Amino acid sequence: MPNNRLSWPAFFALLGATLLWGGSFIAMKIAMRGFSPLVVVFGRMALASLVFALLWRRLGGFREARGDWPALLFLAFCEPCAYFVFEAWALTLTQASQAAMVSSTLPVLTAIAAAVFLKEQLERRTIAGLSLAMVGVVLMSLTGQASEGAPHPLFGNFLEFLAMCCTTGYIITVKRLAGRHRPLYLTAVQSFTGTLFFLPALFFSPLPTTILPGPALAVVFLGFGVTFVAYGLYNFGVSRAPAAKAAVFINLIPLVACLLSRVFLDENLTTLQWTGGGMALAGVAVSSGLGRRAQASRRE
Repeated sequence: MPNNRLSWPAFFALLGATLLWGGSFIAMKIAMRGFSPLVVVFGRMALASLVFALLWRRLGGFREARGDWPALLFLAFCEPCAYFVFEAWALTLTQASQAAMVSSTLPVLTAIAAAVFLKEQLERRTIAGLSLAMVGVVLMSLTGQASEGAPHPLFGNFLEFLAMCCTTGYIITVKRLAGRHRPLYLTAVQSFTGTLFFLPALFFSPLPTTILPGPALAVVFLGFGVTFVAYGLYNFGVSRAPAAKAAVFINLIPLVACLLSRVFLDENLTTLQWTGGGMALAGVAVSSGLGRRAQASRRE
């Protein structure tokens, strides 16, 4: 019988990962001021891969795969490959804060996938929460106003939703592989595969004539702080927690991203967009049973 309790190490690992991911939306926007989207993704993958190259033999090298290459490659295809294609494209079309709000659907998507593939329990409130969250995301997307930094918010938010579907596949696959592979090994495979996948961006995407400090530092943060540290922390947390519970930590991403985008990008959301975003977050809260658990704690 799997342990459904969340240990303190797993809690802090998941918390740290989601806080870093909240900042990644803003860093991506800043990085794309100086580099094309796919060059940014290649840069962050390559920087993380440099670190993992030094650790590769200590992590077990290629022999560590032990016949799991199909699952490992599927993991890396879901995230970073397909995920970053959709997210980088999305952030050229919508606000960082809106994209982060769309990411709030991930816990519910993961709960449904975990019920199907991992046989974790799926309750009625999860389905109700998904419905509420999806209505909120649609409302937020339809009321989004085009601007210079977000020319097509509706399509951009749809692309971000596709990125969340890819992340769902990533979380479920990590959960299946975590019993046989160390979290850092899984992160290393993701980084190496992502670097190879996005390498053609150097040949087919425009390269900058000058390197601006802000975008360059943003790429460094994405490579080391997000791709190396955040993914390592999250893979560690997922390996020691139920998939649905690990995904609930994604709830923090929209809050962190909205606050940081207001400070660093001067982004604002309309009242209807905040309403839609609030519905999305409420849907996640309903699906995860936060209110019911709080009541149970009070009764105890």
